[in-house]
Amino acid sequence: MTEPSPAKPRPWRNTLRVYLEPASLRMLTLGFASGLPLLLVLGTLSFRLREAGIDRATIGHLSWVGLAYGFKWAWAPLVDRLPIPLLTRWLGRRRSWLLLAQFGVMAGLIGMAATDPRNALETLTWCALAVAFASATQDIALDAFRIESAPTDVQPALAASYQTGYRIAMIWAGAGVLWIAARSQGDLTGYDDSAWHAAYIAMAFSMLVGSLTVLFSREPAPLPLPPIRSARAWLRTALIEPFVDFLRRYGWQAALILSLIAIYRISDIVMGIMANPFYVDMGYTKDEIAAVTKVFGLIMTLVGAFVGGSMAIRMGVMRVLMLGAILSAGTNVAFSWLAGLGHNLPALILVVSADNLASGLASAAFIGYLSGLTNVSYSATQYALFSSLMLLLPKFVAGFSGDYVNAFGYARFFASTALLGLPVVVLVLLAMRAERRKKIPSS
Repeated sequence: MTEPSPAKPRPWRNTLRVYLEPASLRMLTLGFASGLPLLLVLGTLSFRLREAGIDRATIGHLSWVGLAYGFKWAWAPLVDRLPIPLLTRWLGRRRSWLLLAQFGVMAGLIGMAATDPRNALETLTWCALAVAFASATQDIALDAFRIESAPTDVQPALAASYQTGYRIAMIWAGAGVLWIAARSQGDLTGYDDSAWHAAYIAMAFSMLVGSLTVLFSREPAPLPLPPIRSARAWLRTALIEPFVDFLRRYGWQAALILSLIAIYRISDIVMGIMANPFYVDMGYTKDEIAAVTKVFGLIMTLVGAFVGGSMAIRMGVMRVLMLGAILSAGTNVAFSWLAGLGHNLPALILVVSADNLASGLASAAFIGYLSGLTNVSYSATQYALFSSLMLLLPKFVAGFSGDYVNAFGYARFFASTALLGLPVVVLVLLAMRAERRKKIPSS
């Protein structure tokens, strides 16, 4: 057997130019619309709930709202194939679903703004679930829009642009919310629901950034779809064939790939649920958290996303996946060290910087990896399967994070989340070996 010579990497000038192309710029603003709802129903919401006096265990259980992202594969075939009356004729298949989902997010956020968790926690939960469902639907359509907008070789760059917009939105949905709430609260101390009302209303109208992008974007060239003559035929073409196609293309490696997808981000996701309650319990103020964890930390994530996307183009996705897996687990150990220090702003800056840099690098490589696995004929359904699988197990485990912290404390919790990353390293190694074998032709 002879190993083929590797493809010559792009010059750095051509690599960087990809980020200025229209497809990349669109993904920047659409990534913003995609990233905005996530913290508002998970991280920022957990801060709001903890400040309102809600127990950590309850906050952990409420994080199961995020499982809507893990089950989006169930309605992805509808988004992939089903037209929306009037709207699809006007905007096209992808943009019509994007716009509908974005308005759904806005409506849910307005409902969360109007609800006080101290006396209407159940209502707030339903509104958060509505936001999560609409946001997951937006992600289905957006992933398909991204994959169909450019060839495979520039998907890592689009992923990096998407992650940049996504992380900018997380700065706004994290630091922006805290800044607005702090300014609205003025000199008052403790929980002020009117301040959170103003903050969530501002977030709802921020979704217009994505809506305007959808309206002024071009619909990707529509793929020809076979005529559907019965409900059974529709079920086969929309739901069954995308999964069969994946299994047919990857054979026995499908089990390895799906296992890797299922746990790749587990250490970050499980740790993240308790991050904001941890900051509150350590005595950090809204302004400190906004400046360090939501602005400075997420700027480091942007750097990581840019570096990860560029490295993936030049070095290959799998190598960057391995680096991201190691760094993501390692930085959780640093949070365990931070828990022993108490309120320490310089240490917080150091740990948050390292953690977000690792997270951005891993996310950009992972999205590029997932994009490369999809067949463009089933892009929405297959990518929804992958991204749902990525969240399902981690979100379920994360729901018990508050119980674990109550029983064992923050330091042991963060150390345990780091150990969750060890199986990820093993699976990446196996996936790299399988990919090398696939590329080496038989003599």
